[in-house]
Amino acid sequence: MISHPIQLSITKRYGKATILDGIELSLQRGEIFGLLGPSGSGKTTLVKLLCGIEEATEGSVQVFEERMPDLKLMKRIGYMAQSDALYVELTAKENLEFFASISGVKRAECKERIQDVMKLVDLEQHLNKKVEAYSGGMKRRLSLAIALLHNPDILLLDEPTVGIDPALRQKIWDTFEELRKKGVLILVTTHVMDEADRCTRLGLIREGKLIAVGSPDQLKTNTQTTTIEQAFLTYGG
Repeated sequence: MISHPIQLSITKRYGKATILDGIELSLQRGEIFGLLGPSGSGKTTLVKLLCGIEEATEGSVQVFEERMPDLKLMKRIGYMAQSDALYVELTAKENLEFFASISGVKRAECKERIQDVMKLVDLEQHLNKKVEAYSGGMKRRLSLAIALLHNPDILLLDEPTVGIDPALRQKIWDTFEELRKKGVLILVTTHVMDEADRCTRLGLIREGKLIAVGSPDQLKTNTQTTTIEQAFLTYGG
């Protein structure tokens, strides 16, 4: 069993612009790693590098000791993008069946998995509704259901709870904690400070540089602050 499924040492540029500058990380099984930083700091680009959508300009991303991008590893990764990638002319059920077929869910398990993930995101009553009739928050929840559908070993979630009400957000984070206990590695980007406090470790990112990594308590202790927001501002200062 590989204890650190993700290891990377990368720089990413678009033309002359450096988006990620010398990022080095090692992520382990059974942790919720939060990536915290303002818009434009490089969070989404880093997630895309991890799941093989983008390639590093320098260095490499290793997932289960294989260099990304690697198509065969995609069945072990659940990815939720910042923008919902859904077929709006289809029903939620049809979307789920399609993504199940390409992510390797066995036909015999498909119906049960669809019911399970739709219950988790509180959409089981809307399974047969066309996605074009969904609200923005409902689309986010469906995207999360799709990411969880094939029981991945790694979850890469780019702002998964944007537009989701607080009660359901709490339920979703409880589920993340259960998955963590089962050994799933979860990386989540967020702007929400109470979510950051629920992560086992945080990476603070600003202008493409990783300025600090540690548990929420470690980061607050190191900066002699009482909140993650204060700690971020101290490191970034």
